[in-house]
Amino acid sequence: MRKGFRFLAALLAILLVVPAAGAAPLEQGEPVSLTTPSAVLAEVSTGTVIFEKNADEKRQVASITKLMTALLLLEDLENGDIALNDQITVSKNAAAAKGSQALLDAGAVYPLETLLQATIMASANDAAIALAEHDAGSEENFVDRMNARAQELNMTNTRYVNCTGLPQDGQYTTARDVAALSCEVSKHHEYYKYASVWIDTLKHPSGRVTDLTNTNRLVRFYEGCDGFKTGSTDAAKYCLSATAEKNGMRLVAVVLGTPKSQTRFDEARAMLDYGFATYRRVIIAREGDLLGQQVNVTRGSRDTVDTALGSGLSMLLRVGQEKQLAMEVELPESVQAPILKGDPLGTVRVLLDGKVVARLSCVAAQDVRMPGFLEGFTKILDGW
Repeated sequence: MRKGFRFLAALLAILLVVPAAGAAPLEQGEPVSLTTPSAVLAEVSTGTVIFEKNADEKRQVASITKLMTALLLLEDLENGDIALNDQITVSKNAAAAKGSQALLDAGAVYPLETLLQATIMASANDAAIALAEHDAGSEENFVDRMNARAQELNMTNTRYVNCTGLPQDGQYTTARDVAALSCEVSKHHEYYKYASVWIDTLKHPSGRVTDLTNTNRLVRFYEGCDGFKTGSTDAAKYCLSATAEKNGMRLVAVVLGTPKSQTRFDEARAMLDYGFATYRRVIIAREGDLLGQQVNVTRGSRDTVDTALGSGLSMLLRVGQEKQLAMEVELPESVQAPILKGDPLGTVRVLLDGKVVARLSCVAAQDVRMPGFLEGFTKILDGW
């Protein structure tokens, strides 16, 4: 193997490397003064945690539970298992839900999209239960799916008992798991269509109208905020998972268990401000980009093969830290034909301030076949 060149990289595509589960946060301690008992600030597309506070402390989170309810419904919509124009008859059980409501009429029929918006935007418990019953036959069946999906997302400290977040023994999650769930919900852009609305109305089949107001004040009062979810009960106190996007980077701030409603918004705002002021998501490499190096080929229809990146990479870096990025390429002296495009040839090491932070594959940029008889004979003659 021979060592290739080092070069700074800042290429123009977005391909992500997700950190390993349980990776340490970028910062230790709390760079922002927090009174909340449990918190996480993370970058959404990579899941990178910037800083955390008691992130694995099990807590009730009230209506933030509905993020999992929304996720399952959005996934089923994308899979075609349900449709926005499905007509849902509201059961007496759903209409009798306690807590925040859309004041649905028992026995009335509503479009699925109307109930989905009421659930996501206005945190309506009656709408959430009606959707769960429609989707899985009963709220109990739907909750089984919620727990199964949580395990798939490695939310190991989460257990759901209902689809609304209403107080119930045995229901809990953590700030870390809420952040992971929020990142997964963010993959479904339909979610923001409803979560970003501040005020709307719901017209009932009877002609009665209910005013809906978004429970997340930051949607109105923080630039770039368009989700995720609030929650509050006596047991959970005041909770918030808030997201905003600025300069091509989306962050999520999770704040759980604050004693006052306004505190969750103030501290989430401070966390987001810190993240946007301090970090940038830097595009380092993209899959398929040519490296500008070739490898010699023996017994092939051509003498060399071009090399390219086999995968892409973006990272969350402190402002100005991208100047410390470099790459090292390691390639063999030669390879033997036949070679297929995408075949591994070597390794590209990504360094930050001289330390290896990632390894990418280096692959063949084109096919190199073995020569045919006449072509091979000609090459032998040329060589002779």
